[in-house]
Amino acid sequence: MHHFLSLADLTAEHLSGLLDLAVDLKNEWKTGPNRPLLGRKTLGMIFQKPSLRTRASFEMAMLHLGGQALYFSPFEIQLGERESVADVSRVFSRYVDGIMARVFGHDDILTLAEYSSVPVINGLSDYNHPCQALSDLLTIIEKKGRDLEYLKLAFLGDGNNVATSLLFGAALTGMDFAIGGPPGYELPADVWEQAKLLATEHGSTLSAAHDPTEAVADADVVYTDVWASMGEEEEAEERARLFRPYQVNDALLEGAQPDVIVMHCLPAHRGQEITDAVCDGPHSVLWDQAENRMHAQKAILVRLMGEGQA
Repeated sequence: MHHFLSLADLTAEHLSGLLDLAVDLKNEWKTGPNRPLLGRKTLGMIFQKPSLRTRASFEMAMLHLGGQALYFSPFEIQLGERESVADVSRVFSRYVDGIMARVFGHDDILTLAEYSSVPVINGLSDYNHPCQALSDLLTIIEKKGRDLEYLKLAFLGDGNNVATSLLFGAALTGMDFAIGGPPGYELPADVWEQAKLLATEHGSTLSAAHDPTEAVADADVVYTDVWASMGEEEEAEERARLFRPYQVNDALLEGAQPDVIVMHCLPAHRGQEITDAVCDGPHSVLWDQAENRMHAQKAILVRLMGEGQA
């Protein structure tokens, strides 16, 4: 691993190793402080899009591992406007040991990686959200066990960046994946084709449906996300109308496994894509999922910046 840009860039062995390391680092943290595996190391964090979980989880991960993080707001760098993405990458590489960027366009992530002499981590782009998916897999392992190939994950909503990374993660681990959403909001064809190649290799069954009950049938994990992401606010009213049948509520969960867990990458729009009853109910693992951003990202940081210390 030179960078962490997409789960599809990893082998199944790389992904499994990251998850094992995340489990070890979390267990270590629960019984005492983490070893200073990133002592004297600094992570530079570029934000085009604000985020509670991304900033807090990366800053605390670096702190727990003995390093530090530098936060740059959307107004400080103005990536690609005040200065070219390539030049920002070249300069940043001289100051820090790693770069995390949360951006609008995935091309900016690719350019940062191309011109950087230090590891680059994709904290989110319009294409995918690999840090979120890695922490989600960690949460599923905690709740359901390590044998993911016996599980089914159902995603309800837009075929967005989160769905893309979950699809890649499922395909790499042998977990079955189903997505349910309205016509016109499917996962991109190239994403689906890439995932099918991985799924064939690792034994996953992938499916897509416009019927939400079909998508969640016998699911062990039901996952949802906001219907209109940041930058799509003008479409919010139309999306709310189209996605209403895909709301995760108690009635919909009746078609899933009795011990189904419900996941959401947050922030949640309660009463839209998910109800209060489900958010706060017995199937919800939302808060463990949010915490696991920190632990999964520790594994990424150690692998990329830790010089084989773990």
